[in-house]
Amino acid sequence: MTAAVTAMITAVVGVLGTPFAPVLSQRLTSRQRAEEAEVAERRWLFEDRRTACTAMLCLLGGTPRPPGLAAVPHPPRDRSAEAQMVVPERILEASRAVNEVLAGIDALVKRLDRGRARDGESAVRALLDLKEAEPRLSEMRRLMREDLGVAD
Repeated sequence: MTAAVTAMITAVVGVLGTPFAPVLSQRLTSRQRAEEAEVAERRWLFEDRRTACTAMLCLLGGTPRPPGLAAVPHPPRDRSAEAQMVVPERILEASRAVNEVLAGIDALVKRLDRGRARDGESAVRALLDLKEAEPRLSEMRRLMREDLGVAD
């Protein structure tokens, strides 16, 4: 290339660069904001799933309520409904498996308390049944941690 051609290219780039610099800068800023919004949304979805999973564990007896919240109304059906909207089906199935055992134990204990125990029902039977919930609860917790990307 000759010096004249090089000078001409430099002049054209300089002249065109001036009006295009703000446009390019705006596009880069817009792209960065979109990426930040996407990261924030993923984080929000993660937190929402984590909150729902935590609530399900509390409902199933995995975590006691803090003492200061003991008197505050706790609508389990609302939390369960929320969880059903954001939690994967495999976790809901695990939750149902745990809940099935716990509901059976609850019914057994109520019958014992009212003096209406069926044949073979006793406090010892209730404790043995409760032990059956432990592996199911562990599996549910494992699935939740896997869903949240928590590594052991």
